Amino acid sequence: MKRFFFTLLLAITLGATTSALACTNFIITKGASTDGSILVSYAADSHQLYGCLYKYNPLKKMPKMMPVTEWDTGKYMGDIPTVATTYSTVGNMNEHSLIITETTFGGREELYDPKGIMDYGSLIYITLQRAKTAREAIQTIVDLANTYGYASSGESFSIADTNEAWIMELIGKGADDKGIVWVARRIPDGYVCAHANQARITTFPLSDKENCLYAPDVISFARKKGYFNGKDEEFSFSDAYAPLDFSAMRACEARVWAFYRSIADDMEKYEDFAMGYNKDNRMPLWVKPSKKISPKQVFDGMRDHYEGTKMDMTKDLGAGGHGLPYRWRPMSWKVDDKTYVNERAIATQQTGFWVVGQARPGKTGILWFGVDDAATSCLTPIYCNTTKAPECMAEGNGSMLEYTPTSAFWLFNRVTNFAYMRYDMMSTDIRKVVDKWENEMLQEVEKVDAKAASMSAKAQKKYLTEYSCSTAQTLFENWSRLDKYLLLKYMDGNVKSEHKDVLSYVFDGNDKPSHFVENGNGKQIPDKIQFPGYNEKWKRAVAADNGKVLESK
Repeated sequence: MKRFFFTLLLAITLGATTSALACTNFIITKGASTDGSILVSYAADSHQLYGCLYKYNPLKKMPKMMPVTEWDTGKYMGDIPTVATTYSTVGNMNEHSLIITETTFGGREELYDPKGIMDYGSLIYITLQRAKTAREAIQTIVDLANTYGYASSGESFSIADTNEAWIMELIGKGADDKGIVWVARRIPDGYVCAHANQARITTFPLSDKENCLYAPDVISFARKKGYFNGKDEEFSFSDAYAPLDFSAMRACEARVWAFYRSIADDMEKYEDFAMGYNKDNRMPLWVKPSKKISPKQVFDGMRDHYEGTKMDMTKDLGAGGHGLPYRWRPMSWKVDDKTYVNERAIATQQTGFWVVGQARPGKTGILWFGVDDAATSCLTPIYCNTTKAPECMAEGNGSMLEYTPTSAFWLFNRVTNFAYMRYDMMSTDIRKVVDKWENEMLQEVEKVDAKAASMSAKAQKKYLTEYSCSTAQTLFENWSRLDKYLLLKYMDGNVKSEHKDVLSYVFDGNDKPSHFVENGNGKQIPDKIQFPGYNEKWKRAVAADNGKVLESK
């Protein structure tokens, strides 16, 4: 989704007034993962996106035409012909374990085509219905965009199946040239790639069709437009179609750096690039991790706020008295004549949904799915051959303008928004629940796999659908108990003492008044209430600002 600029909000389409959006993707090849699976993460970040799990089942009788609706806005774009065979999809994964996710880099505004039909979201979800493999998906995306016109700005796609993973970058040709220019690179096995709203493919091999595919006019079109005039082998897709600027590095590439530094050696040398100070010190497109990466590491990588770096969002005064790692929009602000920026971390408050797709050779793929802010939400396993979405995550169960108590999106948002008030304490409780759930699910799916392996294809699909739906509903019920727990424990800025921690309340069924410390008179009146106050940085700042009035004589 769309990238945040610090100086302005990039509109979804030229002239539009809709707020810009932003996303983050990690791609882990099977040789880089602990279990030999390919993992692709994606946070669909938006101020207006409702978090639900999209589900498509092929129709027994296909109509001749199908409508295309712009994903961001819901606008009807036009009709295109259907195809005879389509595949079931759940979220950003299909029944063959094909995964497609994205981040929008925007790029040169003059290359937007107002006559195009295929927006980037439609490219993803229609391609998932029509392609089995990553290479088929690349060709399908190209065919759809070139045939019907491309209706979005520059886009990076993560595309993976059970065997290989690719990063594909594309942009339109403007109002006078239909279609796209593009390049796709296969990520070497054993390596990790990432992108976050900035084009990352620079130069690429021109004669390696096994590992690099590109539009025949990707270089000549850039020459025609005056974006490039060097030798073909010197051509850089990013430099031609999405040149770096401060915001591209600080708001976008910095997120890639944050992940790379957590898994690979010697990444601190790119700190000045990530902070937007040195565009000549560009990071590599992919890195080799110092050791193999587990699915749980990928989950947790999506929860980063630059902790341990100069950009750590929990440390400066903007974090308030409780270490809140978020800054409300806009992304830039002024004091006197100077402009300052708010950091844009991997985890952000305006996430609609987030996923980690897991394509597993020899096994049914899993879409680990969650809603809302990744740092304070949880992933649950959804098998890619499921025939329906869990009720709590299904389309139609609520919207951004309609609250419903059966919606996971609204439940998780309620918990998270409450946690923002006293983040240093409440997020610790939430994270205990997150870690217990995800670690147990990672172990449990191994047992589910073993049981499913002995079933017929029809029975397996039924079993995995029931498991996916019932497990998601269990998560919903757990989070409902967590919601009550946080309100009981932290209401009015106080902190109630308890006999056991949050895990007992949420998972063990101990959601009774006796969980908390009572004064002994049998009237359910709390005892040993704590008043932890604010952190030291906040106290010193307030004293410096208004100490003459507040000082106790």
